[in-house]
Amino acid sequence: MILVTLGTQDKDFSRLLKAIDNQIEKGNIKDKVIVQAGYTKYKSKNMELFDLIEPKKLHKLMEECDLLITHGGVGSILEGIKLNKKVIAASRLKKYKEHTNDHQKQIVKAFAKEGYLLELRDYAQMDKVLEKIKTFKPKKFKSNTDNFIKIVKKYIDQDNHYSWFNRFRYLCSNGYLGFIMNIIDIFIFCLLFTKINFYLNILTAYLITFILSLLFNFICNVEYKGFFKKFIIIRLLILFLDFDFMYIFNNIIHYNLIYAKFITGLITIIVSYIVIKFGFKKDKITRN
Repeated sequence: MILVTLGTQDKDFSRLLKAIDNQIEKGNIKDKVIVQAGYTKYKSKNMELFDLIEPKKLHKLMEECDLLITHGGVGSILEGIKLNKKVIAASRLKKYKEHTNDHQKQIVKAFAKEGYLLELRDYAQMDKVLEKIKTFKPKKFKSNTDNFIKIVKKYIDQDNHYSWFNRFRYLCSNGYLGFIMNIIDIFIFCLLFTKINFYLNILTAYLITFILSLLFNFICNVEYKGFFKKFIIIRLLILFLDFDFMYIFNNIIHYNLIYAKFITGLITIIVSYIVIKFGFKKDKITRN
């Protein structure tokens, strides 16, 4: 099995997938091909494509694959070489609008020079690279390689090569959006707070965060199996808990409603996390 990973950069990298598709059509690739495409939208009858794959599932696929074809992201390359996999890396290039600059060229070149992978520079020569990888013996990962990796990672982090959109998309895809929305919900409730109409405040804050969370998921293209059904269930659960606990705090305990909202927000975060973790199947794979 061949695994192709394009990372989660917010730019298209169809150029690589077209080259792989072409090699399949020519018969140079006969293995099953699974693609983690990220932001890239590409249709193929020859490959199995997914947008996002849960980290544990992606790691399992890396363990099972015979060949890893990846972009020039440090994380993807590093995971492959740590598993002693044969790796072919292709850099995202600025001139094709695949990245904001050409830093991946330096990254891939550095790894190739050290003997960890083969670099794919000319897509017209991909058949030759595929032939060469069959007898290629990658350098085994050693602990002293960490210094080399740290230098490359530091370069990327300091120059901020990952966009704010990609960072936010990462947060959404890993379930942190619910926590963010709860904070916004509490803020809106406090902003609109009046004791007489506090139920209306709860509903208003809920509706605003409902629309925002749906909008952010749509913009960031964060979808997974049964997304909308799970989304509605969780949001309705939050509304139910919100009204119930606030009713208890107001009518039974007679507690300060601002403090009560913070406590209720914490409870809804915990309950939502438990429901997501144990109530739903952990399948965060999305097909293109």
